[in-house]
Amino acid sequence: MANSTPPLTDNPLYQIPYLPAFDRMVPEQAAPALQARLAEAETAVTRLEQSAVPTWPALMEPLYRACQPLYDAWGMINHLLGVMNSEGWRQAHDALQPALVTFGLRVAQSPRLYQGYLALQEADRTTPHLTGPQRRVLTSTIRSAEQAGVGLSGEARQRFNAIQQELATLATAFSNHLLDAVKKYSLWLRDPAELDGLPATWRAAAAAAAREAGESAATAEQGPWRATLDAPMLVPFLKHARCRPRRAELYRAHVTRAATGELDNSALLERILTLRREIAALLGYPTYAHLSLTRKMAPDIAAVDQLTADLAVAAQAPACRDNTELLAFARAHGFAEEELAPWDFAFWSERLREARYAYNEEELRAYFPFPRVLEGMFALAQRLFGIRVQAADGTAPVWHPDVHFFQVHATSGEPLAAFYLDPYSRPATKRSGAWMDSFRTRDRLPDGTLQLPLALLVCNQSLPTPTHPSLMRWDEVTTLFHEFGHALQHMLTTVEDPEASGINNVEWDAVELASQFMENWCYDRSTLQGLSQHVETRAPLPADLFEKILAAKNYRAAPDLLRQLFLGALDMELHARYPGAVGADANAVKHALATRLLPVPLLPEDRFLCSFSHIFAGGYAAGYYSYKWAEVLAADAFAAFEEVGLQNEAAVAATGARYRATILALGGGTHPMEVFQAFRGRPPQVAALLRHAGLTQP
Repeated sequence: MANSTPPLTDNPLYQIPYLPAFDRMVPEQAAPALQARLAEAETAVTRLEQSAVPTWPALMEPLYRACQPLYDAWGMINHLLGVMNSEGWRQAHDALQPALVTFGLRVAQSPRLYQGYLALQEADRTTPHLTGPQRRVLTSTIRSAEQAGVGLSGEARQRFNAIQQELATLATAFSNHLLDAVKKYSLWLRDPAELDGLPATWRAAAAAAAREAGESAATAEQGPWRATLDAPMLVPFLKHARCRPRRAELYRAHVTRAATGELDNSALLERILTLRREIAALLGYPTYAHLSLTRKMAPDIAAVDQLTADLAVAAQAPACRDNTELLAFARAHGFAEEELAPWDFAFWSERLREARYAYNEEELRAYFPFPRVLEGMFALAQRLFGIRVQAADGTAPVWHPDVHFFQVHATSGEPLAAFYLDPYSRPATKRSGAWMDSFRTRDRLPDGTLQLPLALLVCNQSLPTPTHPSLMRWDEVTTLFHEFGHALQHMLTTVEDPEASGINNVEWDAVELASQFMENWCYDRSTLQGLSQHVETRAPLPADLFEKILAAKNYRAAPDLLRQLFLGALDMELHARYPGAVGADANAVKHALATRLLPVPLLPEDRFLCSFSHIFAGGYAAGYYSYKWAEVLAADAFAAFEEVGLQNEAAVAATGARYRATILALGGGTHPMEVFQAFRGRPPQVAALLRHAGLTQP
């Protein structure tokens, strides 16, 4: 009987070229591809254990090459689970994940390989011969092996491995619950009066959402309208809807996502925290935070706590003043309640901002059509870093028709990298948030050829309409710049050791430097002019509107800063001091910290921890503080451009070249403090961050 199984050579998850065949990938291909790659990797690692000598070419290089095809295929599956989520991809992922975790532990816990790492490290100490990036990779590999339980044996190792399997399963379940909770929720609006204050773009999007849910006759003018918890719909509703009861309804649903019924993440997050504590104890660390910080810039928990405390002291009084002003403004304009409720802040903040700075969000969105924003962002990259970004749609397979493809060249024409951009919200199949991922890393291959970086940018911005391209909210513009900053660090690296190239091997609390740095340019006059143009009149952004945007830059910056500090402090509390005296469970810890750090208490029913995927389904456990830690670096880096004059093109270009040659080029091959000082000429200072936030005098 003939074998009906397609050959592996036709399987796009097994044979993955430089540009993956995303248009041919289906869940049914996952198991045969992964199983074959897993068997090959197992054989190669076993052979290496038996024959390798402790040198870079004989140990580290072949180990990477042995594992990479497997991890490449697994990366494709994870990617498609995130952007084209379906029951088929879920089943494939869940079925294969245990074997991938087992293989990763088998490699990390190999005594033969570990002894080889140590011997190579000792040989390099005796007679230095490794490059700086190789030395950093070796150190990280040894630490990873130790933190993967290479020193454990017997029951301790069995328990460690069981925990790692369970943690992987729990993280996937947490993420899927959150996606399903957002997908499941609908707020139906049938009375036009309930849409008072909402812009026409929102009404059109809500009518389209209603049609997707089966209301085929829904129109933007007549309804019905369907509101969801997806950010492009949630945020404008909370900012503009005058119907306070409906704002309250949507807000409550937002802060209780994945917190009820079969999608409740409460037990999952408590179990995750318990298992992380057990992992730390098995490895000899006092807490999971101690374990996490061995891979960060921050030297210890006290340093993180101190940064939080210092910034909180600077922000608390201004935040209280801001909220007092907001309440007074609301009362003067008809608000009759004693205090503002959580669902009132966005609404009245937007009204006060409109009154104070004389523009509204919809007026501003009209000047930021997506194609123009891209054009301006790419022009900035050319201005700063001497690169050209060119549209190349149709030259690479994509996973969805909305995905764009771009090529990056030096101004001389030399190819440098390429990237995909998946810009729009798809709440039914795409996880929320925004991220950058690396499909290909700069790598000097064994045959001597150079593999160029290939990046992915994912956003969840407002959809285009039949008459207009996506008109971007201001926060969507800055988010795009943020993710492009990550991509630039990945794409413009000069390191050719793949494990230290781009963002690989960069300490977690430094990796947000390049992304947050790019956000600052959204407030630069020439940059803003380059990325704005009225969608209908094609008029440039008026000078007075630019001045208003600039004046509003730090509007309510102090409450926003306290919110970020609160999230970082909560993460650290849960991983460094929980369980303890602060609260009986994680939710109680959250409320206790909110009382201490936030100027306004949370709702008693607030359960946002159930949607805090950064720390429960992402890489930010005991590391959420990294956003603020890196923002200190990013603000200080941008200050270098301010000091030479943002309108001084020659000086900006020279500073940009130095930034590219350090922050963007050196990747994970050099410690981030050394990289920063190579660019700035000194250690980082917090003054620029406070000045940019309007918390000190300029």
